[in-house]
Amino acid sequence: MNFWEKVTGSDLTREWKAFETRAEVLPGDYRAAWGQIIAHLFPYGDFTGRNLMPILDAALGLLEVAAADGQSVHEVLGDDIPGFCAALAGGEGARTYRDRWREQLNRNVAKKLSRLGG
Repeated sequence: MNFWEKVTGSDLTREWKAFETRAEVLPGDYRAAWGQIIAHLFPYGDFTGRNLMPILDAALGLLEVAAADGQSVHEVLGDDIPGFCAALAGGEGARTYRDRWREQLNRNVAKKLSRLGG
């Protein structure tokens, strides 16, 4: 990836279109599960979402293989898609962008307060 692609995000657009193309050929219940996986993984992304691309690729690959093997979505993902996504993102307790922003805000406020008090 060159600098221009990184700045403009064109590499992400290209990858996202490839994901959409791959997902379109999945059976309906798998496409619905893919939509839920996307929705539940996005909070774990960084500002650009670049860190999620390998995770999304692996999740879509899992769905493709399971569909080809004739397994049901329930057999593959179980009942807890949010839990499945949390495990993909690094396990229970994985930090979301909200957690990172909250920690940064707390550090900034603590720094300002220490300057006022000292």
